[in-house]
Amino acid sequence: MKAIVLDTANKPLVLKEIEKPALKPGEALVKIKAAALNRRDYWITIGKYANIKYPIVLGSDGAGIVYEVGDKQDKYLLDSEVIINPGYDWGSNENFQSVHFKILGLPDDGTFAEFVKVGVDQLHPKPAHLTWEQAAALPLAGLTSYRALFVKANAKKGNKVLVTGAGSGTGSLAVQFAVATGCEVFVTSGSGEKIERARQLGALAGVNYHAQDWAEQLQHLAGGFDVIIDSALGEGFAKLPDICNPGGSIVIFGGTAGNIPPLNGRKIFWRQLRIIGTMMGSPADFKAMLELLNKHRITPVVDQVFDLADAAKAVASMEHSTQFGKIILRA
Repeated sequence: MKAIVLDTANKPLVLKEIEKPALKPGEALVKIKAAALNRRDYWITIGKYANIKYPIVLGSDGAGIVYEVGDKQDKYLLDSEVIINPGYDWGSNENFQSVHFKILGLPDDGTFAEFVKVGVDQLHPKPAHLTWEQAAALPLAGLTSYRALFVKANAKKGNKVLVTGAGSGTGSLAVQFAVATGCEVFVTSGSGEKIERARQLGALAGVNYHAQDWAEQLQHLAGGFDVIIDSALGEGFAKLPDICNPGGSIVIFGGTAGNIPPLNGRKIFWRQLRIIGTMMGSPADFKAMLELLNKHRITPVVDQVFDLADAAKAVASMEHSTQFGKIILRA
């Protein structure tokens, strides 16, 4: 089968012919129709990710058709149109992942290939209203955004929600999820065009985080936020407690702008704020995310589509974060 292989860091991704995976009971072989890039794929290609192994087929997100199963009892799945939950072995505690948790695409070969081997319990019906490309854009970013908003922050109708970096895959889906559930959504971005795109998704307003007074602008627009979703961290994070309403939640994942700077702890405890970490989500979160998406017929935003052979160009396009939504590989 054809696959995009990373042989070592800072080397070009190469389209190669590799052996098709053999299946065990409880596994399925999915013929990939489309796969999506995530920021982790970029970090792995430049060697800045934990526990990298080579060679590796990258890709956590994928949508396709069940081609083969490893157990006769799973034959009902054959030819099903599916999307893949990329998180394995979450464990029994809904509050956090187990020590055995792993993400498809490292350490196991991922979706940037003609076929991918996955556990049958990772498969879910492809939402009927989505194209293959839109379906592939959903899993990792959708799961992360859903858990951040509704499990960790307990966002509900009428809440004022701030999504920082609204152009990312997680950011754009967070905007869509929050709008669908009746929240008043505001955004930040480094691009006026991306702010306008977020407004088209239902955000009420946004500010450019390059402006020196971006936090003051947001305070003027919204008066304060019940929920803040942040995937950047960095120096600007110090201003988030100032614009968070008493009793509010700041949920963090990622860290594209660096580490959290020194904070004034007095503001945090006096205003009863919660700063909460999250990462991916449980199988129950994934099912709930799909229910929300199907109920409101939410369509993930696709920025660009590349052919599988052009995976190196696709990954390189992530370097400067110019996209709005997800970058897709078409198999």
